[in-house]
Amino acid sequence: MLIAGVDEAGRGPLAGPVFAAAVILDPQRDIAGLRDSKVLSAPRREALALIIRRDALAWAVASADVAEIDSLNILQATLLAMRRAVEALNLAPAEVLVDGTQCPRLPCPTRAIVKGDRDVRAISAASILAKTARDALLCELDRLYPLYGFAQHKGYGTALHLAVLAQHGPCPLHRRSFAPVAQAVLRFDRQL
Repeated sequence: MLIAGVDEAGRGPLAGPVFAAAVILDPQRDIAGLRDSKVLSAPRREALALIIRRDALAWAVASADVAEIDSLNILQATLLAMRRAVEALNLAPAEVLVDGTQCPRLPCPTRAIVKGDRDVRAISAASILAKTARDALLCELDRLYPLYGFAQHKGYGTALHLAVLAQHGPCPLHRRSFAPVAQAVLRFDRQL
């Protein structure tokens, strides 16, 4: 039975899209070292992402952009990215296991698993692919918007990011539905 693991990356940041990945692991090709992407170093995540792409039976990465996040809300945009990732797989899974408490609507059975990125290898693999894809995009976007330091903080609300946001206002990558960005918009508009 083909089981896909699904996880997201980028629900919490103030900027950039939310990513999701779906992975169907090959039971004949064990991938050593799969863990929740958050507990792995960036170089280890990158190395594992290459192995996952090479050895998995199927994998796909998808996203929901900032406009979708702002119009739908972050939960619905995350579920949309997850659905897109599953639909992009070149093999149809018989079941989908999703990290967390919510599942996207899919034509096959789905099950939410709290701490799935820690306990289910296919979800761990999905967490790694989603995180590395999102981080790579934020590094690319850093070149378009160098003032904001996206390569450093990946859009998360760090002190540096908040300070730059207050000084320069938001750029098109910022999620205006998120309170710190909305507050920066108001402050910045008053200054103009």
